[in-house]
Amino acid sequence: MMNKVIKAALMAALLSVPAMAQAEAVDKVLITLTSAEQQTRGMAMVLGNTMQAQGAKVNVLLCDSAGDMALKDHQSASLKPKNVTPEQLLKKLMKGGAGVQVCALYLPNKGVKADSLLEGVTAAKPAVMAKALTEPGTRVFNF
Repeated sequence: MMNKVIKAALMAALLSVPAMAQAEAVDKVLITLTSAEQQTRGMAMVLGNTMQAQGAKVNVLLCDSAGDMALKDHQSASLKPKNVTPEQLLKKLMKGGAGVQVCALYLPNKGVKADSLLEGVTAAKPAVMAKALTEPGTRVFNF
């Protein structure tokens, strides 16, 4: 009798593993990018595009010099092996529906206006961003 109870409990535990794995699936991703390093910026965008392709809703917050990626006239060097820039990867993310914002401090400290940003990029509002960072079901990745 005890053997049947153990087998039943084991079977129930095994059957619940896929349900638990699904419950922890990431639906929303918020990437915060502050790095000045070209490869780090590129990898953050590669991962963002990959997560988006896997079904996650991706948002990006660009702060400090990473905000330069959102400027209309900014273009950095291409990265191997695909010969694309982080800015091109950012634009691909945006075409896929990602929201992109620069930190609230970026524009005034850079000395530029909002019309210097790529179409669709806005300045973050601290209260809205704080809510997004702490929203249940959102996974935050910092680069």
